[in-house]
Amino acid sequence: MWRLITKVVGRFHPKFFGSNLSATFTFILYIELMTNQVLDTIFNSRIQAAIRFATQVHEIDQKQKRKGKDIPYLIHPLTVGLILAKAGASDDIIMAGILHDTIEDSVPTKKVTREMLEQEFGPVVAEAVDAVTEQDKGLPWKARKLEALEHIKTLSGPALWVKSADTINNVADLLNDYAKDGDATFERFNASKEDVVNNYKAVIEALVASWGDESVNMMLADLRGLGEGMKAIGGERGNW
Repeated sequence: MWRLITKVVGRFHPKFFGSNLSATFTFILYIELMTNQVLDTIFNSRIQAAIRFATQVHEIDQKQKRKGKDIPYLIHPLTVGLILAKAGASDDIIMAGILHDTIEDSVPTKKVTREMLEQEFGPVVAEAVDAVTEQDKGLPWKARKLEALEHIKTLSGPALWVKSADTINNVADLLNDYAKDGDATFERFNASKEDVVNNYKAVIEALVASWGDESVNMMLADLRGLGEGMKAIGGERGNW
């Protein structure tokens, strides 16, 4: 941004303005237009397209809600995108976060596929979304979570970013609900409190291990803190 301003000031230096109001106005307009262009690179057309796509899948096609709550599900993928942006992710990873549940949760009559996402958003986004998508939601809860846990241990790159942000939002929501509603929070799950807590602790442990000891990713502090929060609810497991 400072290089841009220096370039502009160099072109419209005050000694050339004099009493020429037209030149002054041109300078102000130039700054305004160029600033808007810089801002557009942050909230660009690809990010906006991902938001529209997720809105279509989660809100327009089905009015999907968060589990056991009267809250639009769309809040979740948008929050995941926000977490990723705060953590310094690339646009492709942010878009994958916004779109991460579109394959898994799209209605049968308007099914979203990896190929569709690749055509709309590119291979990096499509691969990351596909990598964090549960492949068989028809399995019993425990079998699904064990399968998902083993898959998490293989994640890397953009998919690891997305799964970490997804877990951060889900666990933070769970802890907030537990602080307010206590054990009633777990009534919305098809599993016991113990199983839910142990699963999330195992997921956090697997994610932290996948990042490695040398990683300085900003999300690690959140994962570890949330892991301690889950440990406080029950059990002692947790190596993070």
